[in-house]
Amino acid sequence: MKSNASFKQKSKSSIKKIQASLAEKGVKYCLGAYVDIHGIPKGKVVPLAHLDHMAHGSELYTGYALDGLGQRPNDDEIASVPDLDHIIQLPWQSEMAWMPADNTFHGEPYPLNTRVALKLQLQKAAEMGFGMNLGIEAELFVLKQNEDGSLSVPNPDDRLTKPCYDARCFLDQFTWLDRMATAINDLGWDLYSFDHEDANGQYEFDFKYADALTTCDRFTFLRLMAKEFAKQEGLLATFMPKPFANKTGTGAHFNMSLYDLETGSNLFACDPADDPHGLGLTKLGYQFIGGVIKHGKALCAVLAPTVNSYKRLVRQGDMPYFTWAPVFNSFGSNNRTNSIRVPMGGGRFESRNADGSVNPYLAATLLLAAGLEGIREGLDPGLPQEDNLYELTEAERAARGIEFLPQNLAEAIDVFEADPFVTEVLGQALRDEFVRYKRREWNEYHLSVTAWEVKRYSHLF
Repeated sequence: MKSNASFKQKSKSSIKKIQASLAEKGVKYCLGAYVDIHGIPKGKVVPLAHLDHMAHGSELYTGYALDGLGQRPNDDEIASVPDLDHIIQLPWQSEMAWMPADNTFHGEPYPLNTRVALKLQLQKAAEMGFGMNLGIEAELFVLKQNEDGSLSVPNPDDRLTKPCYDARCFLDQFTWLDRMATAINDLGWDLYSFDHEDANGQYEFDFKYADALTTCDRFTFLRLMAKEFAKQEGLLATFMPKPFANKTGTGAHFNMSLYDLETGSNLFACDPADDPHGLGLTKLGYQFIGGVIKHGKALCAVLAPTVNSYKRLVRQGDMPYFTWAPVFNSFGSNNRTNSIRVPMGGGRFESRNADGSVNPYLAATLLLAAGLEGIREGLDPGLPQEDNLYELTEAERAARGIEFLPQNLAEAIDVFEADPFVTEVLGQALRDEFVRYKRREWNEYHLSVTAWEVKRYSHLF
């Protein structure tokens, strides 16, 4: 049985072969990039000749200088160890090789690193005979930052009320889109679709799913790459969940399934005729969904981890039509008013509350753990919801047992902190770090005075 969660280091001979291969491609430097608790890449750069040293933990870091790594000023340093199975040569700077990395402490995997947390959870799945496949739909805005710091859509023609799939505005941004699409395909990710999304200045890239660790690495890198290519056009690429109150927000929908580690077969897929609900999902798939729903309100804190995230998770808000964003802890078929959707054809399900600010490693860790709990406990998520849940009355929703997801970051952190499952999966230290940083974020936001408040109250009272 082979797991993608291995912490085993490469041999010296293997590292020499990798060095030689990279040198042939023109690589001069190696960046071992781990992420902080927000999912933001951090790391040091070494010349290619020193790859062997870096691969054995030569690069040390003061963890107190970083968010969410749980260190104090008097603690020993943490190291980073690059994953040499997931190397990416920078498409815009070919001299540099990007290597996703794990942190270690005194030679052992460091549990407060969220990539390490995912690998540990993948090992638990492997003990049950499962691997996890994951696809993340990458949505983002490409905007102009004005002199006063405000953001605007750079294309004056991109102003339709419903610009989704608009061909003309897509072509207007072709240079940037082509660079992104070419890079994604050259990296071997198999881009199969990209389009103008539901908001002005918004786009989406869909590339083939992979094992969970690989997809999280790719999504982390894609955010960096999108920003770099946009910067070269004098623009800002942002994965901020809701940059405009009157436009659709930015999701990062997680599409998940389990596969058999021995055969590679999809354990969620079946003929819809063999599924009592007709969705093409196996009993195992429904049990997994049952676990995600059981902990759905707590999971929202990591899927939608910022103050701004909850400006997206509204039914309509300051928009002329429904937002498409999930506000209910529920599941259904091809019904986008649920937080969990089983797309046509089945064989997978989509968690829709994840947004562009997500730390993919942390979110995938908890989603996988919740699903595995659902399987172990044989949970039944109930009947799929097929109605437009936005239009049900409160009494109708209550009768079906449909609960709202948290409506702001403070509420989400309260639920996250109160669920013992979170501590069991992440450990006390990582759980406490996330809570501490997110409570600080909420307090800083809550203490600020916004333009809305000034406009509303300065002349009213």
